[in-house]
Formats: sequence, structure tokens, C-alpha cells
Amino acid sequence: MAKIGLGTAAIGRPLYINIKEKNTSKPFDKEEFIREGEALLDFAYAKGIRILDTAPGYGLAENLVLEWLKQRKISDVFVSSKWGYTYVADFSETAKEHEVKEHSLAKLNEQWKVTKELLPSLNTYQIHSATLDTGVLQNTDVLKRLYELKKKHHIAIGITTTGHKQLEVMRLAMNVQVKNEALFDSFQVTYNVFDQRIAELVDIDFDRKIIIKEALANGRVFPNVQRYPQYEAHYDLLLELSKKYTVGIDAVALRFCMDSIKSDIVLSGANTQKQLAENLKAYDFVLTEEEIARIKMLKVDPEGYWSERKKLEWN
Repeated sequence: MAKIGLGTAAIGRPLYINIKEKNTSKPFDKEEFIREGEALLDFAYAKGIRILDTAPGYGLAENLVLEWLKQRKISDVFVSSKWGYTYVADFSETAKEHEVKEHSLAKLNEQWKVTKELLPSLNTYQIHSATLDTGVLQNTDVLKRLYELKKKHHIAIGITTTGHKQLEVMRLAMNVQVKNEALFDSFQVTYNVFDQRIAELVDIDFDRKIIIKEALANGRVFPNVQRYPQYEAHYDLLLELSKKYTVGIDAVALRFCMDSIKSDIVLSGANTQKQLAENLKAYDFVLTEEEIARIKMLKVDPEGYWSERKKLEWN
């Protein structure tokens, strides 16, 4: 069964791509934000979470995880991190630009200098949002450097994907070799009750690690018929299962990702202890084959799904 890990984007920067809600938050206080992040990590650890996913592009998240591991003297947590995005919003709620993507060898080396401090807890190092347009999967200098890191530090090398061409990116990455050896061991992909396309590949004798992100579809799994009337059938079924198992819709959505595909890790993106506690209720039940089949019938066109996602705001 897949294990639930904690993605740290929401505890590393005050804004994230999500369903826009009325802003009733108080002014941002960086020190308080750090304390809240540390408290969530403590809570996650106490609840049995031993997998953390982070990145330099997540604001202060990577450093927060590093300092937390050191201060708590924790050695039984496995961390995955990434390279390729730089956070540039400086914690401003009015920033026009939040992150800058760069898949160059220089950026890889620059960010590795910091990320390597997570060793030996670091077990997976990923290209952050590998896409066809950056050409990173054909950049021989980058690929050779990742291979060097893999061999020297005995870590898995992976990619994270985004967009409606996830499947094409995965297939390309699966065939990347350095010194006649497959480079990529891990794939962090978007999969949820809406976009189920990667199942076409993963359900067919797939031998690489799968990490599921955006299981809650950036908040779109929660009933919102006024904005997304095309998802009414999804909402009806998720509510039905939520009532049956006496859990929140979030737990049902996470459980679908655990039961319907060969996944190793499903990431929670919770930023409060209450949210994480609700997410972890996904461990309390198992969906039936019939229920999984019913949800699978509701899969949507990936292009439409990602077009919607592009319209979501940082909030």
C-alpha cells in the first residue's frame, strides 16, 4: 500500500496555486510562519509520517526541513527534493512573479550546494517540473551530472511532471540512459479523480517509483458546482463515499490514489495540523473495486483539466 508523505510547498511560502477564497488572513509574519511550519513537521512526525518532499522553489521549505531534522536529531525520515525553480516572490502577497524556472547545469550545481546538506536523509533528487519545452531530458551535461550525483551519494534520481503531456514526458524519461544505465528511478506525477491519464502507463508493468502529487487537484475535489458544474457527478460520488466511510472528501480523494494505481507515495499538501489529521484518515478504510471503477469512469480530458489549473490564482 502507498504511504502518505508530506509535501512542504504550503509551509515554505505563504501563497500557492489553489481555489481562490476570501482572504481573511492577518499580515504575513515570517518568524511565526516558520514556527507554524516546524509545529506541522512535529505533528506529522508524531502521526507517523516519515516521508517529506521539498524544493528550493518552495520558499524557505527546504531550509526549514533541514533545520528541523538537525534540531530534532531525526534520522528516520526520508526526504525528496528538487532543482530547477527559484522562489522570487520574497513572501509578498502582491508579487507578480512567484518562481522562475531554469533547467541549466549552472542552476543544478547552484541548488545542489544547498540541497546536499540534507544528506543522508535525502534519498531522491528530482528535476522540478520536467517538460518537453525546456529540453532538460536531452541536455547531456545535466544528465551526466545527475548520474554522478546518483552514483556518488547513492540516491535515486527522478523527475516531477506537470501539464497535459505528463505521459509523453514520462515515456521520454524512462528511455534516458547514461553509461547504458537508466537514469531515472522515480516519477512524481499529478494523478487524481479528474486527471487519471498516467494510469495508461503505470498500470502496465511499471518498475519505477511513483509519487503522487496534487491528489486534491488544488482544491477542485471539494464541491464547487457553481464554478465547475461539469464536475457535479464527481462531487456527488465523493460526498456519497465521504458519508459512507465517515471521513472528509480529502481522505476519499487520497485513498483513490492509494487504491487505484501502483503508487508508492501519495503526498499530502496540508499546511495545518487539522488538515493533515483529516488527510491521514485515508488510512482508515479501503475503497472497493466497484467504488474505484465508478471513480475511474469520471476521468476527464487532461487538456481541459490543465487549462483550468492555469486559471487558478496564487492565494
